[in-house]
Amino acid sequence: MSKHLMNAASLAAMAAAVPSAVIGAPRMEAAGNTAELLAQVKAELGRIGDEVKKTAEDALQQAKKTGDLTAETKASADKALSQYHELSGAMNKLEGKLEALETRNLDLEQVVAQGGRGGRDAQQTVGQEIAGDERLKAYVAGGLQGNLVLQPKNAITTVGGSGGGLIWPTEDRTVASMPRQRLAIRALLLQATTESDVVKYARQTTRDNNAGMTAEGAAAPESSYGWTQAEANVRKIAHVTHISDEALADAGQLQAEVDGELRYGLDLEEEAQILAGDGTGQNLTGLITVASAFAAPAGLPNATRIDRLRLGLLQLALANYSANGITLHPTDWAAIELLKDTTGRYIFGNPNEQASPRLWSLDVVPTVSHSVGEWMVGNFLLAATLYDRQQNEVLISSEHGTNFVDGMKTMKGTKRLAMANKRPSALVTGDFTFA
Repeated sequence: MSKHLMNAASLAAMAAAVPSAVIGAPRMEAAGNTAELLAQVKAELGRIGDEVKKTAEDALQQAKKTGDLTAETKASADKALSQYHELSGAMNKLEGKLEALETRNLDLEQVVAQGGRGGRDAQQTVGQEIAGDERLKAYVAGGLQGNLVLQPKNAITTVGGSGGGLIWPTEDRTVASMPRQRLAIRALLLQATTESDVVKYARQTTRDNNAGMTAEGAAAPESSYGWTQAEANVRKIAHVTHISDEALADAGQLQAEVDGELRYGLDLEEEAQILAGDGTGQNLTGLITVASAFAAPAGLPNATRIDRLRLGLLQLALANYSANGITLHPTDWAAIELLKDTTGRYIFGNPNEQASPRLWSLDVVPTVSHSVGEWMVGNFLLAATLYDRQQNEVLISSEHGTNFVDGMKTMKGTKRLAMANKRPSALVTGDFTFA
């Protein structure tokens, strides 16, 4: 019995020497050796169990005959029971070892199936970590004495093969569009509508006022006045873009987004035309094009942006117009707001206070439609009238070129308008160039 038990212990020790890591393709011999060892231990345990049973029966018969057990019989029974319990514990540990190895081989098979090489940085399963634990190997080599508690360090993480498969990305369908320019010039003008392709209006061109003091019976002095008929032609602003049928069908927001972009593009070009159109071809005649050029009067301060704008308002006042606004580039307005007095305090008060841009008691409209250094003052409501013939319209159609055959759609944005510059002298424009 001792000889057989030693063989079983030797086989158990061999289990500790089974390789705990496999590089490349899975190797099944480690699990095979452990299974063979486990079968032998089970057979040995069965044989010892039979001997324990036989020893117990002998002890029972002896007790019946003599009323007590001899020391030799008692020692034999104790030894057999001790060996039985020891070998039973060894079998349980080997079963755990075999299960760990089988789990590890299964994990390795999955790694290979996924094209992995099982490198040192590869994510390990809990079964792989336990099977390769050095403490487990030492425990088996030490005869499986006492208790062993293993605490895997392979926590669930966000990597693939762990908890990552259950993590889904958040989808925010709000479109992050590019910034759009604030379009403020149109709002300064008087606005109307027309149902024709041309707007005609009368503009006074002559005022010869000879009114004077007149004696009784004397002839009154004669004054003369004249008006000229002028016209403003309706102009069209338009642009198109092409979109595939698939894009329109698959992207629910696409049509609405393109629609918004086309409308903004029309308004942006309108702003540029209202302010600076040169009147040639299909261009509008813009405000700057017809405004009076700034002429600095002699003898007055003209060294800062604030001075220059005040002199422009003076020129306007001398032409018998009262201004209602100032337009300039945001860079020039920032330069004005940053001016400080001799003590370092901002001239325009506390920067922490929110206030609408104002200068010389007038609203200021900073806009990038102006060039840097360019400015204009005036009575915009009197200066010009904007006539809308057709507001922004966006159409979509396949009737363009080979769109039907190519599976494309064309979206077109259009607007039509006319601008009548009725009182050009109500505007003064200049720059911030100082000698």
